[in-house]
Amino acid sequence: MSSLEDAAAEQGPETMEPIPAENDANAAHIITVTVGATVPTGFEHTAAEEVKEKIGVDVHISKDRGRIYFPITTDKLFQVHLLRSVDNLFVVVDRYDHYTFKESKEETLKELQELASKLPWTNALEVWKLNRSFKKKKCFRKGGSGAKTKPNTEAVDATTEEQDLPQAAAAVETQANVEGIPEEEESTEAAPEAKVIKFRVTCSRAGDKHSFSSNEAARDFGGAVQEFFQWKADMTKFDVEVLLNIHNDEVVIGIALTEESLHRRNISHFGPTTLRSTLCYGMLRLCKPQASDIILDPMCGTGAIPLEGAIEFNSSFYVAGDNNDMAVNRTVNNVFHIQRRRADKGSASGMPIDTVRWDLCSLPIRTSSIDIIITDMPFGKRMGSRKKNWDLYPSCLREMARVCRPGSGKAVLLTQDKKCFSKALSRMGGLWRKLHTVWVNVGGLHAGVFLLKRTANTFGQTPEDVYDACVIWRRWSYR
Repeated sequence: MSSLEDAAAEQGPETMEPIPAENDANAAHIITVTVGATVPTGFEHTAAEEVKEKIGVDVHISKDRGRIYFPITTDKLFQVHLLRSVDNLFVVVDRYDHYTFKESKEETLKELQELASKLPWTNALEVWKLNRSFKKKKCFRKGGSGAKTKPNTEAVDATTEEQDLPQAAAAVETQANVEGIPEEEESTEAAPEAKVIKFRVTCSRAGDKHSFSSNEAARDFGGAVQEFFQWKADMTKFDVEVLLNIHNDEVVIGIALTEESLHRRNISHFGPTTLRSTLCYGMLRLCKPQASDIILDPMCGTGAIPLEGAIEFNSSFYVAGDNNDMAVNRTVNNVFHIQRRRADKGSASGMPIDTVRWDLCSLPIRTSSIDIIITDMPFGKRMGSRKKNWDLYPSCLREMARVCRPGSGKAVLLTQDKKCFSKALSRMGGLWRKLHTVWVNVGGLHAGVFLLKRTANTFGQTPEDVYDACVIWRRWSYR
């Protein structure tokens, strides 16, 4: 049977149909569990809207930014994997909103050890088992299942990173007892004797009032989980990834349902600043694309934004361009990759995207012909420089105002160079009006997604607009 998770990663653009359970017992035994999802920081409410719209359940937004929780029945598990706004998924074993930690480190770690045997694991393991049955029966991917960590035969694994929180993975490498594995966890693939379950514990911790480190919590909790289930610890080729998420006094224990982040679903040719597909989806939802809208990304990079738009909002038409040959080639290759993947699955391979190489300050586009502009502007970190942004941003905003429809056009612009952007926006002579700002975390950088509305003012006729146009023209003509 096809993997829901793999289908989301490999099939990507196709609209997936529910996959019927091969086992009638699974179909009959429906339980309700809580699923947690990590989402781009700042777009929690956008993700909650998508869950409500597509699954029809209410969502709890965690005080730990970047996480949401919602109930789901196991017969609708496949729908969770089709969400476009979530990075990683996990089923919640138990959750404590106000966990009281002991004052001393030793007492706290001992309490975490004791907690492992008291948790209600049964339903979460049932969901994990059902989730595994969706997957293709194949070997583990090269480099492990999920995070790129090196095997460690000692008690504690090196700290890794998930988004912007410190992580720790713990493994106590001793052989597990087959007899100790829960009966429901026996693999149908292992013959003639049952397969030993391999696991690891990953801890993410935020807050400065804890007496323990992430490594210590993962090590001691992981050791207790191993003793309770008699599983075998393995840092790379694990079957079960147990998550221990601690945010101040909130503690959530879960089991991962995704091997790797779903945000990689569209891109095969990455660039230095490739946006996560989940962040692209959040930006697209902000501007609410309508049927027949023409949507422009003038600095497309690898094409992550128009690709996500063409897949999820395919009634609009997307024009992607960049002034860098390598960026344009990456975008074209990513489009071809998805088209080939669709063709291999027997689906229609056409996508409403055109890709062009151009000068973004002098676009070969008619005035007032674009409905929505959505792009990732250079931060001046890995691409461009902050000094160049002082000339680039005003020129870009003017050209965007020229091609965007007065009175109805919108722009959704992502940048970390907030000071330069605000100054450039104030010099546009009333061509743009800022409606909303979403603050997001992009690779550890605090950035803003700015939703702008094109005013009804005529381009090139306001006093500030005419003055800035002359200044920009002189600067560029003497280069």
